[in-house]
Amino acid sequence: MTDLSRFDITRKWPAAHPDRLQLYSLPTPNGVKVSILLEELGLPYEPHLVSFETNDQLSPEFLSLNPNNKIPAILDPDGPGGRPLALFESGAILIYLAEKCGRFLPADPAARYQAIQWLMFQMGGVGPMFGQLGFFHKFAGKDYEDKRPRDRYVAESKRLLSVLDRHLAGRAWMLGDEYTIADIAIWPWVNNLVGFYGAGELVGFDALENVRRVLDAFRARPAVQRGLNIPARPVKA
Repeated sequence: MTDLSRFDITRKWPAAHPDRLQLYSLPTPNGVKVSILLEELGLPYEPHLVSFETNDQLSPEFLSLNPNNKIPAILDPDGPGGRPLALFESGAILIYLAEKCGRFLPADPAARYQAIQWLMFQMGGVGPMFGQLGFFHKFAGKDYEDKRPRDRYVAESKRLLSVLDRHLAGRAWMLGDEYTIADIAIWPWVNNLVGFYGAGELVGFDALENVRRVLDAFRARPAVQRGLNIPARPVKA
């Protein structure tokens, strides 16, 4: 049996199945990227909930795996060369898992870099901008009298969505007919923007025919439906 005891994180989140990939996460847009990909791959894994309500992400055990105190992070007992690998940053994890299993990242070099290109588009643009819009529209920022910060993020989110809508004309997914980690990175954020953040009307979502079409196709995938709720939050009494 694989021994993961040398990793401090296992003191707070013991591995019931140490031979499986360990996922430390929360069902946020960044977190579910990894759970969705794991579900798509059918790779055995053990999810652990990192609760922000109790500041789990700031615990010494979590920081031992990710010094940047963000989810998600993984510990793969069967990493390169058969040695355990600890990894953080959702984009890096998506690339690693896709390459590990030989799926959802094209083998053709040109197409591979196109997938990574759109993954970076999400990491550098979609995620940060949609997240800021969520703060100023749904959370504490909504009470600010000065609406210029909110409007700035609304305008940039609309621009990013229009980039997606134009690109998806005549395409099933970001790379055409092939579903890749680019889609697994982008669509949880779009889903969150119009769902949890409730910002669809603000960004003119109904007019984005191609974005709506592909989001619907993404939501319809069984692996996506499962992954969107992993790790499961505890039921409050």
